[in-house]
Amino acid sequence: MKLALKCQRISLLVLLSLSVLSPIVLVSHRLSKITSSIAHREFVQDVASIQSNAEILNAIHQEVEGLSEPTQVLYKDERSVSSVGSIAQQTANLVAGNVSGTNQDGSEDKKYAQVENVSAPLVEEKRYAQEKNLSAPLTEEKRNAQEKNVSLPLVRGKGRSDQTGRVETNRHIQPQRVNDERVREMRDQLIQARAYLSLAPPNSNSPLVKELRLRIKEVERSLGDATKDSNLPRSSLQKMRAMDATLSKASTIYDDCAAMASKLRAMEQNFEEQVRAQKNQATYLTHLAARTTPKGLHCLSMQLTTDYFDLHPKDQRFPKQQNLNNQDLYHYAVFSDNVLACAVVVNSTVSASMEPERVVLHVVTDAVNFPAMTMWFLLNPPGKATIEVKNIDDLSWIPSKHVSMLKEHDSGDSRYTSVLNHLRFYLPEMFPSLHKIVLLDHDVVVQRDLKALWRTNMQGKVNGAVENCLGNLSFRQMFMLLNISDPSLSRDFDAKACAWAFGMNLFDLREWRRQNITALYHKYLELGKKQQVWKSGSMPLGLLTFYNQTVVLDRRWHVLGLGYESGVRSSDIERAAVIHYDGDMKPWLEIGISKYKSYWSKYVNYDHPYLQRCNIHE
Repeated sequence: MKLALKCQRISLLVLLSLSVLSPIVLVSHRLSKITSSIAHREFVQDVASIQSNAEILNAIHQEVEGLSEPTQVLYKDERSVSSVGSIAQQTANLVAGNVSGTNQDGSEDKKYAQVENVSAPLVEEKRYAQEKNLSAPLTEEKRNAQEKNVSLPLVRGKGRSDQTGRVETNRHIQPQRVNDERVREMRDQLIQARAYLSLAPPNSNSPLVKELRLRIKEVERSLGDATKDSNLPRSSLQKMRAMDATLSKASTIYDDCAAMASKLRAMEQNFEEQVRAQKNQATYLTHLAARTTPKGLHCLSMQLTTDYFDLHPKDQRFPKQQNLNNQDLYHYAVFSDNVLACAVVVNSTVSASMEPERVVLHVVTDAVNFPAMTMWFLLNPPGKATIEVKNIDDLSWIPSKHVSMLKEHDSGDSRYTSVLNHLRFYLPEMFPSLHKIVLLDHDVVVQRDLKALWRTNMQGKVNGAVENCLGNLSFRQMFMLLNISDPSLSRDFDAKACAWAFGMNLFDLREWRRQNITALYHKYLELGKKQQVWKSGSMPLGLLTFYNQTVVLDRRWHVLGLGYESGVRSSDIERAAVIHYDGDMKPWLEIGISKYKSYWSKYVNYDHPYLQRCNIHE
């Protein structure tokens, strides 16, 4: 009985186990079949899709094979993201990467890394550029790849596909550099941040306003005086990201485009007014500096004057005074109150002359500078040349009426009304025994021998000069300096006539005396007292006085424009006989243009004891 019960229990347990385990086994087996079938179907579909894409690629490649694609520009700078390759190249890379499996052991990655040569900072910049959407718009293939979470390899320049479908990178393409892209973007960020800041209520201290001010300070500190991306610190990208985030916040709060446009226009107008004011101030300060005697030159004049009066009267005379009236020699006149400038004119003229013993230099100065000028040339005689220094106060024949008329003319600059400046109109009276003379301004440098100038055919005219109508910043016409519309001038002068230049002029003194040109000068001087027909200075009066009395010289005799930013070419300077520092930026001033100073300073001996004593250096 017990045995029967025991067998019955065992059979029941067996049946119970079978009823529990058999469904589990059957279900798991069925699931494994279903999963393998689905995976196989999807794999087949993927392979078919890839093969279909490859066939489409080959068809596209064949169609466009005969077409020339646009030149791709590669910016391989610190801000560069990547060059956008063609659609076919990117798709080919995708197919080659999925089908061929070229990324074994990282060999393909290494090859791309060698081609790309991407450093850590560059990768960081690429990430930032992607955040800023600086790359080209996504193509259809790129979007499909992104949907499949497949990253496209970077392609530099053009590529060509081989038979295996891999792209071979062209390594011979030279990138074009953009050196200031990040700098310009940071400046744009500052402008935008300031615009948002100006839209905030007055005296606002909200968190956004505080954040904007903080970001502006950070970007300004990072930007500094940088003009190209290589000058920026490494932290500049972080500052730009932070600024972008703050600007995004501000754009959600200040979303009124009309108000923003109005504010930007107001800021632009304000900046333009500031620039205009700065330019006016710079012009005024330049004119002021030009009218001011540098401390070193004032010291030089005082030192020379003191030593001059210590000389015995017989030691105050120059040698070879018998040459002053010799018609067979080459005579040059210089009117100056600047000892150092006059010394350069004398030194350069004598150095350039092939016959310095035939050169005679007539220096005329005012009473204040006469002792210093005389002492300088007594200490530094011009070699074999002859020199004299005249005092304007000794010229008693100058009409006092005309001197007072010059001083009454309101010019704002004493240089223009100086008698020394207008003394050029009295050359025949100053040198009664001479037939020809060359007048040199004290801001010129003579680079070539000028004796050929004396052989110029004057054609019965008085003045030989270079014209200013050369199409550059030295361009001058008569109406620019004269009021030709005045009835007293309009009938006798052509308003569009080309002006000529003072600075290096050849004068036929015999013809001057015969035509009584000085009387004509007095006529226009008195006309200017009655009505405003000419501007300040001797140039307008010279144009009137020597109208139709000027022979045009070759412009290589006299090159102007070294006293301001005229853009004169170095080749023109090198071949010029005389170069002229006309303008306010004289070479002996600190405001002188540095690239032109060397032509002047090479005739100054900065080791001279007087210059050393007065701290005059190059």
